Amino acid sequence: MADLQELRYPIGKYQRPEHLPLDDHARAVLIDDIERAPAGLRAAVDGLSDGQLDMPYRLGGWTIRQVVHHVPDSHMNGYVRTRLAMTEENPTIKLHREALWAELPDVRTVPIGVSLALLDALHVRWTAFLRGLSAADFQRTFHHPELGPLPLDVAIGIYAWHGKHHTAHITNALKLAHS
Repeated sequence: MADLQELRYPIGKYQRPEHLPLDDHARAVLIDDIERAPAGLRAAVDGLSDGQLDMPYRLGGWTIRQVVHHVPDSHMNGYVRTRLAMTEENPTIKLHREALWAELPDVRTVPIGVSLALLDALHVRWTAFLRGLSAADFQRTFHHPELGPLPLDVAIGIYAWHGKHHTAHITNALKLAHS
């Protein structure tokens, strides 16, 4: 049986890069990961029943349905944050209380296909935006109230990790349910 740490962080916790700025290749890999996130999430939930969607990914964790709705909520915030960093000087971003967002009524009533379509469209825009930036642009920052100034090189790493992290929550939950 997997321990709680493995269930909470199935691909490990996000690791901030030791050396910044990132080189062009490392940055391109992260943007490619962001681009692939919607397809990975969609594949993880393909064909799941309502009962499976309402299964928690771990004891005390969100349901798979909540996770699916959470990813575009979080990534919309990420998209806005990266755009703010390009149009303002180190803007202080607003945090969203994701645990409360996961309890809002639409999370229970809107089909997950709506959030998957939203994530698809969002990531097309986001990756096009990111690929249009110069290497110097990725050193622009936004101010995270808990983490301090975050350069875009770090922010894209967080969101590349985030998509894979939640997809792994779902795939691991389904493997455990079938074992």
